[in-house]
Amino acid sequence: MASALLLGACSLLGTPSPSVPLATPGASATQTATLLPTATPFAGLRLPEPTAIDSRTIRYSVGVELEAGGSGQLVVTVENLTSTMIGELVLRWPTEVRETVFLAPFVPSQQRIREGGPALRQDWTKWVEGPGERGEPAGTTSLGWGPLLAGATLTIPVLATRVAPGPLIFDLQILAGEAVLTSDGEPAWLQVSVP
Repeated sequence: MASALLLGACSLLGTPSPSVPLATPGASATQTATLLPTATPFAGLRLPEPTAIDSRTIRYSVGVELEAGGSGQLVVTVENLTSTMIGELVLRWPTEVRETVFLAPFVPSQQRIREGGPALRQDWTKWVEGPGERGEPAGTTSLGWGPLLAGATLTIPVLATRVAPGPLIFDLQILAGEAVLTSDGEPAWLQVSVP
Protein backbone atom coordinates (compact mmCIF):
# COMPACT_ATOMS: atom_id res chain seq x y z
CA MET A 1 0.00 0.00 0.00
CA ALA A 2 2.86 2.41 0.82
CA SER A 3 4.40 1.81 -2.60
CA ALA A 4 1.02 2.46 -4.26
CA LEU A 5 0.77 5.80 -2.40
CA LEU A 6 4.33 6.66 -3.39
CA LEU A 7 3.62 5.85 -7.04
CA GLY A 8 0.45 7.91 -6.89
CA ALA A 9 2.32 10.88 -5.42
CA CYS A 10 5.02 10.59 -8.09
CA SER A 11 2.45 10.67 -10.87
CA LEU A 12 1.23 14.08 -9.63
CA LEU A 13 4.57 15.82 -10.22
CA GLY A 14 4.45 18.48 -12.93
CA THR A 15 7.17 19.48 -15.35
CA PRO A 16 8.30 22.77 -16.89
CA SER A 17 7.13 21.78 -20.38
CA PRO A 18 4.77 19.14 -21.75
CA SER A 19 7.29 16.36 -22.38
CA VAL A 20 10.33 17.09 -20.22
CA PRO A 21 12.16 13.97 -18.97
CA LEU A 22 12.57 13.33 -15.24
CA ALA A 23 15.30 11.28 -13.63
CA THR A 24 13.44 9.33 -10.94
CA PRO A 25 14.50 7.05 -8.09
CA GLY A 26 13.74 3.37 -8.43
CA ALA A 27 15.02 -0.05 -7.46
CA SER A 28 18.68 0.63 -8.23
CA ALA A 29 21.08 3.45 -7.47
CA THR A 30 21.53 4.25 -11.18
CA GLN A 31 18.52 5.86 -12.85
CA THR A 32 17.51 7.02 -16.32
CA ALA A 33 15.18 9.74 -17.54
CA THR A 34 11.46 8.96 -17.76
CA LEU A 35 8.37 10.97 -18.67
CA LEU A 36 5.72 12.13 -16.20
CA PRO A 37 2.36 13.85 -16.74
CA THR A 38 2.11 17.64 -16.36
CA ALA A 39 -1.28 17.99 -14.64
CA THR A 40 -0.09 19.76 -11.47
CA PRO A 41 2.55 22.37 -10.61
CA PHE A 42 6.13 21.21 -10.08
CA ALA A 43 6.92 20.97 -6.35
CA GLY A 44 10.72 21.06 -6.60
CA LEU A 45 13.39 23.71 -7.10
CA ARG A 46 12.78 25.67 -10.30
CA LEU A 47 14.99 27.41 -12.83
CA PRO A 48 14.00 30.63 -14.59
CA GLU A 49 12.92 30.48 -18.22
CA PRO A 50 15.95 30.44 -20.52
CA THR A 51 16.68 33.65 -22.44
CA ALA A 52 17.01 31.79 -25.75
CA ILE A 53 16.43 28.42 -27.42
CA ASP A 54 19.19 26.83 -29.51
CA SER A 55 17.64 24.75 -32.31
CA ARG A 56 20.62 22.37 -32.46
CA THR A 57 19.46 18.91 -31.41
CA ILE A 58 21.02 16.76 -28.72
CA ARG A 59 20.19 13.42 -27.14
CA TYR A 60 20.79 13.19 -23.39
CA SER A 61 20.40 10.95 -20.38
CA VAL A 62 20.86 11.56 -16.67
CA GLY A 63 21.94 8.85 -14.27
CA VAL A 64 21.33 9.45 -10.56
CA GLU A 65 23.87 7.36 -8.69
CA LEU A 66 22.96 8.19 -5.08
CA GLU A 67 21.49 6.02 -2.39
CA ALA A 68 18.90 7.59 -0.08
CA GLY A 69 20.84 9.52 2.57
CA GLY A 70 24.18 9.02 0.81
CA SER A 71 26.54 10.81 -1.55
CA GLY A 72 27.46 9.78 -5.08
CA GLN A 73 27.18 11.41 -8.47
CA LEU A 74 24.95 12.47 -11.32
CA VAL A 75 26.14 11.31 -14.72
CA VAL A 76 24.90 13.44 -17.61
CA THR A 77 25.52 12.08 -21.11
CA VAL A 78 24.99 14.43 -24.05
CA GLU A 79 25.24 13.51 -27.73
CA ASN A 80 25.44 16.25 -30.38
CA LEU A 81 23.13 15.11 -33.19
CA THR A 82 24.05 18.00 -35.51
CA SER A 83 26.88 18.68 -37.94
CA THR A 84 28.09 21.76 -36.03
CA MET A 85 30.18 22.06 -32.87
CA ILE A 86 28.54 23.36 -29.69
CA GLY A 87 31.10 25.89 -28.42
CA GLU A 88 30.34 25.55 -24.71
CA LEU A 89 28.04 22.90 -23.26
CA VAL A 90 26.56 24.14 -19.96
CA LEU A 91 24.60 22.37 -17.22
CA ARG A 92 22.47 24.65 -15.01
CA TRP A 93 20.58 23.96 -11.78
CA PRO A 94 19.13 26.08 -8.93
CA THR A 95 21.86 27.15 -6.48
CA GLU A 96 19.52 26.17 -3.62
CA VAL A 97 20.18 22.50 -4.48
CA ARG A 98 23.41 22.82 -2.45
CA GLU A 99 21.43 23.00 0.79
CA THR A 100 20.61 19.29 0.36
CA VAL A 101 23.17 17.96 -2.14
CA PHE A 102 26.30 19.91 -3.09
CA LEU A 103 27.04 19.37 -6.79
CA ALA A 104 30.61 19.89 -8.02
CA PRO A 105 32.77 19.01 -11.04
CA PHE A 106 35.60 17.55 -8.93
CA VAL A 107 36.60 16.19 -5.53
CA PRO A 108 38.93 18.42 -3.48
CA SER A 109 42.30 16.73 -3.01
CA GLN A 110 45.74 17.49 -1.62
CA GLN A 111 47.05 17.76 -5.19
CA ARG A 112 44.56 20.55 -5.89
CA ILE A 113 45.37 22.58 -2.77
CA ARG A 114 49.09 22.14 -2.17
CA GLU A 115 51.44 24.87 -3.29
CA GLY A 116 54.16 24.14 -5.80
CA GLY A 117 52.38 21.11 -7.25
CA PRO A 118 52.00 20.45 -10.97
CA ALA A 119 49.58 22.53 -13.02
CA LEU A 120 46.05 21.25 -12.64
CA ARG A 121 44.05 20.20 -15.68
CA GLN A 122 40.38 21.16 -15.39
CA ASP A 123 37.90 19.54 -17.78
CA TRP A 124 35.21 22.11 -17.04
CA THR A 125 35.32 25.63 -18.46
CA LYS A 126 33.30 27.55 -15.89
CA TRP A 127 31.55 27.13 -12.58
CA VAL A 128 29.42 30.22 -11.93
CA GLU A 129 26.85 31.10 -9.30
CA GLY A 130 24.56 33.70 -10.89
CA PRO A 131 24.20 36.47 -11.52
CA GLY A 132 27.22 36.03 -13.75
CA GLU A 133 29.12 38.17 -16.21
CA ARG A 134 27.85 36.23 -19.24
CA GLY A 135 24.14 36.41 -18.43
CA GLU A 136 23.92 33.52 -15.92
CA PRO A 137 20.71 34.28 -13.96
CA ALA A 138 20.62 34.92 -10.21
CA GLY A 139 19.89 31.88 -8.05
CA THR A 140 21.48 29.45 -10.51
CA THR A 141 24.70 27.47 -10.73
CA SER A 142 26.17 26.96 -14.20
CA LEU A 143 28.79 24.35 -15.00
CA GLY A 144 30.42 24.81 -18.40
CA TRP A 145 31.99 21.71 -19.90
CA GLY A 146 33.86 22.91 -22.99
CA PRO A 147 33.02 22.27 -26.62
CA LEU A 148 30.99 19.33 -27.91
CA LEU A 149 32.08 18.36 -31.41
CA ALA A 150 29.57 17.53 -34.14
CA GLY A 151 28.33 13.95 -33.71
CA ALA A 152 30.30 13.50 -30.48
CA THR A 153 29.09 12.21 -27.10
CA LEU A 154 30.24 13.72 -23.82
CA THR A 155 29.81 12.06 -20.42
CA ILE A 156 29.82 14.54 -17.54
CA PRO A 157 30.19 13.17 -13.99
CA VAL A 158 28.91 15.67 -11.42
CA LEU A 159 29.84 14.74 -7.86
CA ALA A 160 26.97 14.92 -5.38
CA THR A 161 27.88 15.33 -1.70
CA ARG A 162 24.95 14.96 0.70
CA VAL A 163 24.81 17.86 3.19
CA ALA A 164 21.27 17.37 4.54
CA PRO A 165 18.89 14.40 4.72
CA GLY A 166 15.85 13.98 2.55
CA PRO A 167 14.85 13.63 -1.10
CA LEU A 168 15.13 16.47 -3.58
CA ILE A 169 13.66 17.28 -7.00
CA PHE A 170 15.20 20.06 -9.07
CA ASP A 171 15.34 21.49 -12.58
CA LEU A 172 18.36 20.89 -14.80
CA GLN A 173 18.92 22.64 -18.12
CA ILE A 174 21.41 21.70 -20.84
CA LEU A 175 22.54 24.79 -22.72
CA ALA A 176 24.88 26.05 -25.40
CA GLY A 177 26.22 29.12 -23.60
CA GLU A 178 23.00 30.86 -22.48
CA ALA A 179 20.58 29.18 -24.93
CA VAL A 180 18.87 25.94 -23.94
CA LEU A 181 19.48 23.16 -26.46
CA THR A 182 16.74 21.06 -28.08
CA SER A 183 15.98 17.36 -27.65
CA ASP A 184 13.11 15.60 -29.48
CA GLY A 185 11.68 19.01 -30.43
CA GLU A 186 11.54 20.23 -26.81
CA PRO A 187 13.93 22.32 -24.70
CA ALA A 188 16.57 20.21 -22.90
CA TRP A 189 15.04 21.12 -19.56
CA LEU A 190 14.40 18.25 -17.20
CA GLN A 191 13.76 17.43 -13.58
CA VAL A 192 16.16 15.37 -11.50
CA SER A 193 14.96 13.41 -8.49
CA VAL A 194 17.47 12.52 -5.77
CA PRO A 195 16.30 9.98 -3.14
